[in-house]
Amino acid sequence: MLLPESKRGEIPPEMARAVHWLESASLALTDLNDAKAVRLALDALALRLDGQAASANSVRRKRAVLHHVLEYAVELEELPSNPLHKIKWTPPKTTETVDPRMVINPRQAEELLTAVSYVGKRGRGRRLVALFACMYYAALRPGEAVALREQDCNLPATGWGRLLVDVSRPEVKTKWTDSGDAHEQRGLKHRGRDDVRPVPIPPALVKILRQHIKEFGIGSDGRIFHSERGGVIASTAYTEVWQEARTLAFTPAQVASPLARRPYDLRHAAVSLWLNAGVPAPDVAERAGHGVDVLLRVYAKCVDGQQEIANRRIDDALAA
Repeated sequence: MLLPESKRGEIPPEMARAVHWLESASLALTDLNDAKAVRLALDALALRLDGQAASANSVRRKRAVLHHVLEYAVELEELPSNPLHKIKWTPPKTTETVDPRMVINPRQAEELLTAVSYVGKRGRGRRLVALFACMYYAALRPGEAVALREQDCNLPATGWGRLLVDVSRPEVKTKWTDSGDAHEQRGLKHRGRDDVRPVPIPPALVKILRQHIKEFGIGSDGRIFHSERGGVIASTAYTEVWQEARTLAFTPAQVASPLARRPYDLRHAAVSLWLNAGVPAPDVAERAGHGVDVLLRVYAKCVDGQQEIANRRIDDALAA
């Protein structure tokens, strides 16, 4: 309904009244030169439809959209300048750091992967063990793991292997994709369309992937992970299995806690493990597909035991 008139086509009669209301209730673009109108807009996007305060991340995203719209209006010379720059309005603070309570240790990761294998009938859980293992041992995002192909994997009989990650298939609503597929293929997050991210993988993951391929085979398009019918594995499917596995592997208190609450938390556990093992931040960032600055900011609370090391180094420097 908000398309240009030349592209709108026929408006269904049942929607005509709503469109008319939108047109009559909308402000003229030039009205946004008034600081009062802009402040009202900022205050509105800080609320949910029920009038309660929106989350800080939602407010940040909506403000960013409003800012880009107004910048475009300036570019088209519909506005002399971006009126947001005139407003002293402080958005709620967002939490970017990973909660260390989400992070599992290696023993808990092994127990969870074992529990996954016991979930469901006809190998439903077993089919997903290697998918979750890629998130933990290689810090793959779920969309990257789902898109992994046999040709992307170097899986030697012994020793370390390597994954070449170059595509992602994040799950979104079909109306937001060009193909109408909920798992449209895209480039890597924060990277150019043709970028490739090499990820060394430990022997444990090499073994898991080799066993998975032997048991379940490869999809018709070369993907390692596919549903029983050959389709892309939906997030709802692997999330249901994950939640059931948590109840098998954890105590009731742990189940109620944030510990590994989502499959994505396996990636957080992997990156935290690497940092705490002393792997240099640039190397961790390269493997995980982060910028170094983002990595250190997001995982600042998950780096443990480094204070004593720093203290010893300072003592050594002072004594030199």
